[in-house]
Amino acid sequence: MIIDKVYDKIKSSKPMTLDKLRKKFEIGKNQRKDFDKILRTLEKDGRIYFDGNVYIPIDGERIRRGKLQGNARGFGFLLQADQDVFIAAKNMNSALHGDEVIVRVLDPHEGSRGDSIEGKVLKVVDRANQTIVGTFQNKKNFGFVVPDDDKIAFDIFIPKKHFLAAKDGQKVVAKVKTWPEGNRKPEGRIVEILGYKGEKGVDILSIARDMDIPTDFSKAAKLAAKDMPQSVRDKDIQGREDLRGLRTFTIDGADSKDFDDAVSIETWDGKTRLWVHIADVSHYVKEGDEIDKEAYKRGNSYYLIDKVIPMLPKELSNVICSLNEGVDRLAFTVAIDFNPAGDILDHAIMNSVIKSDRRLVYTHVSDFLEHGTAHPTLQGLEEDLKAMEALAEKLRAKRYRRGAIDFDFAETAITVDDEGKPVDIAKSERRVANKLIEEFMLVTNEVVAKDFYDKKVPFLYRIHETPDGERIEGLNKMLRHLGLSVKGEDLEPKLIQELIERVKGKEEALFVSTIVLRSLMKAKYSETLDIHFGLAAKYYSHFTSPIRRYSDLTIHRIMKDQLRGKLTDGRKRYLENTLPHVAEHVSAMERVAQEAERTVQDIKIAEYMEERIGATYPAVITGVTGFGLFAQLENTIEGLISYQDLDDYYEFDEDSFRAVGRSTGKIYNVGDKVMIKVVGANTTKGTVDFVITEDLVDISYGGDVHE
Repeated sequence: MIIDKVYDKIKSSKPMTLDKLRKKFEIGKNQRKDFDKILRTLEKDGRIYFDGNVYIPIDGERIRRGKLQGNARGFGFLLQADQDVFIAAKNMNSALHGDEVIVRVLDPHEGSRGDSIEGKVLKVVDRANQTIVGTFQNKKNFGFVVPDDDKIAFDIFIPKKHFLAAKDGQKVVAKVKTWPEGNRKPEGRIVEILGYKGEKGVDILSIARDMDIPTDFSKAAKLAAKDMPQSVRDKDIQGREDLRGLRTFTIDGADSKDFDDAVSIETWDGKTRLWVHIADVSHYVKEGDEIDKEAYKRGNSYYLIDKVIPMLPKELSNVICSLNEGVDRLAFTVAIDFNPAGDILDHAIMNSVIKSDRRLVYTHVSDFLEHGTAHPTLQGLEEDLKAMEALAEKLRAKRYRRGAIDFDFAETAITVDDEGKPVDIAKSERRVANKLIEEFMLVTNEVVAKDFYDKKVPFLYRIHETPDGERIEGLNKMLRHLGLSVKGEDLEPKLIQELIERVKGKEEALFVSTIVLRSLMKAKYSETLDIHFGLAAKYYSHFTSPIRRYSDLTIHRIMKDQLRGKLTDGRKRYLENTLPHVAEHVSAMERVAQEAERTVQDIKIAEYMEERIGATYPAVITGVTGFGLFAQLENTIEGLISYQDLDDYYEFDEDSFRAVGRSTGKIYNVGDKVMIKVVGANTTKGTVDFVITEDLVDISYGGDVHE
């Protein structure tokens, strides 16, 4: 491409003014407009930087571009794949945490941190903090907003005329008008009052605002949702397979309101046909319409303990698109035939109309399959459920044999009261009914991905790449002190699975599972097929949740076009151009959702433990770091034990991941059992602090075991 050739030539040259660049490229007067447009494109793409005088190539060495990680003390780091670049406070140049910046790496004599790489922010390319969530401090004639995020080093100055009637101590959203310069703080105005800390919903709303998650739909989307039909019309059924006579039911949580999937099963002569019915959202949400724009912006639904921020308005998610009991609904159905061993014999994908006969609950189904306890809602479905359990067991065994990794972490279940206050925290149960539906969704997603890959049409896949050698080397370094390792140049999922199985039930199991998970790549969406390493699957997609994931809605549209013969060459070219952008966007929004859900959970845990400061609990050390120990309670709550609160000066032994007392020789390892006392809980940051009151058993001293 011409743009690439221009960049290559600029990259190999010294910084130049616009006039000199025009001369170098022999640009005539009639070509200047096009040439200047190329320079603007290169600048926008982050490949060159204009400092007001000369154009400088961003070479990734001397001049770098990336995201800034701030610090409460004013300095920051330019995040890089190899080694982060330290930015002293005096060199931040008004940049704040999260900003996209261009940085010049300083010469060694300009820096102050020895061997570390230092830099100076030249330009803020993209501001991440147009609005900031924090607590308002009223100083009468002026005020400040103290950011919730302590990585933002400045309070926001608020002139009195921009208070918006906010009261001292309220959580607010401030819009930044001017950025920090020298000793001057950033200045802004309050644009929204969220309420006082501790009031119902304020904590979750603060997180949503801080992460820029939309909590309301546009006026146009609301109007479009109200115009949606509330029942399936005769014209909607035309051209679909009529499966309303097939015995069908949903299995979900007791509190679920939107039902993406329903299942049916048939058996004959040792064979089994599984029917998986998925809500046909694409029939109602058309590409580019107002509801679609809102759904794309969100990327997915957000499940924040007692509040759901849905991808679709409730008129769709809870009504016409939801596979509710006893009503006709439009669906995408995948029918899969299995032999007695659980091998796939054949499959069919179709647009359908279904009617769910029953709305079942995970707990009731699990009670029946595990203990034979039959809830009234299960009457007449007992044989179907037994057949489903038998099939799910075969599918799980097949996945395990091929190397699928099941970390089986104990998840945290948080119960809140009507005011949103946490009243109980416990391990969540992953019982047989949950696993049954999980297996059916997994196999369906695989079947769909392979089917459309074989059809050679543009598609959106869910991929989980094989970890590279550097990641595995780092993992082995952390495992070495336990006498464990993962070997093999061409890493296979089976090797990771075997490692997890080897430590199952042992004290170090949680530590090993955690560091293994962190060593793996992050799953993402891609227009290009690749392995799903964690599932040991060659083909995988996300097809089964179009009410809550935009990725699924995207491939539903492709599938429908293909089934109806509307996937023209023009449409294929359009998809080839747009799917990379969709993949990148929905992957990014998935990360936002995960961070939001994790943050809300941490804050609710801190709120719960704030009421229990001074209480003591048995715990297990789950992590050893350079700044302290992490310990976990039986109910999954984790807290930090600072080295400053221990009985000696402890040093972190990086090679063996243990803390060693300098005077006593006392050693703390992962898996050690201790008694802790809760001494702190920060409900803004979502952190909990412990101190050790007693070593319970197996604490080491210089390698010898003492009780």
